[in-house]
Amino acid sequence: MTQQVQTQTVATSRGVERLVGGQFVMDGAGVKINRVLTQPLQRRLDPFLMLDAFGSDKAGDYIAGFPEHPHRGFETVTYMLEGRMRHRDSAGHEGSISSGGVQWMTAGRGVVHSEMPEQDEGLMEGFQLWLNLPAQDKMRAPWYRDIPAADVPRFTLASGAAVQVIAGSTHGVDGAVRRDVTEPLYLDIELPAGAAFDQPLPAGHNAFLYVFRGDVIVEGKAVPQARMAILDNARDADGVRIKAGAPARLLLIAGRPLNEPIAQYGPFVMNTQAEVFQAVEDFRNGKFTDSTAAAAAAA
Repeated sequence: MTQQVQTQTVATSRGVERLVGGQFVMDGAGVKINRVLTQPLQRRLDPFLMLDAFGSDKAGDYIAGFPEHPHRGFETVTYMLEGRMRHRDSAGHEGSISSGGVQWMTAGRGVVHSEMPEQDEGLMEGFQLWLNLPAQDKMRAPWYRDIPAADVPRFTLASGAAVQVIAGSTHGVDGAVRRDVTEPLYLDIELPAGAAFDQPLPAGHNAFLYVFRGDVIVEGKAVPQARMAILDNARDADGVRIKAGAPARLLLIAGRPLNEPIAQYGPFVMNTQAEVFQAVEDFRNGKFTDSTAAAAAAA
């Protein structure tokens, strides 16, 4: 279904509060990643909990993948730029995402899943974002959706800016996924040299961008490649204007903060330590398998 593109402009842009380089860590079964949004930034960038950037053309850096591991209390959004990854979980969901595709999983009350490469050579590159769930939804049933590249809405503006809308809405185009409480905006923006892109942002929403090709300028501040820019929450700003000197590509992510307590222990994100302890016990006691969903998926 074709959506009508509407022109949107920003009168006063947010600025860059600070630049973040991230931390290079090993995750899963030894996959090398750049953890751009780390735990100390969770309150500042509420409702977002983590952003991992991964990319290598060396199979040894990714081939071991992410074997079975649990989650509770949040959502994972995996966006593949290049490569193929297969998902399986204890709620009976299974699917594969490839270049340009998105995997959106709501862990809810608990799920055990694996994410394993379906390739043993070539480039594997992408991102995984963790989006918090409000307290009222943390114990909801697990949910899963694969969104192939062809189903991710995209458009190109007269300036040459090419945009893929993973979540939220921009320039009159609705993304592949919407969430009522956190209202996430998740855009992949490609800018030719000299182009600019305006994105209105609601007052109070936290926002950041991550440049993964080239570099951009926001309100006179240069944001180089492989850096995250946390955008300020200036009261008089109505959005952000992003300019590219040379060709660039970036993620722009924003959302409505939950303003709720965050209690995290590894893959469990709840509101209290008692809830985290319960999550650990439930996982140890095998309560993360949704037998009803699994049976339905197998039927």
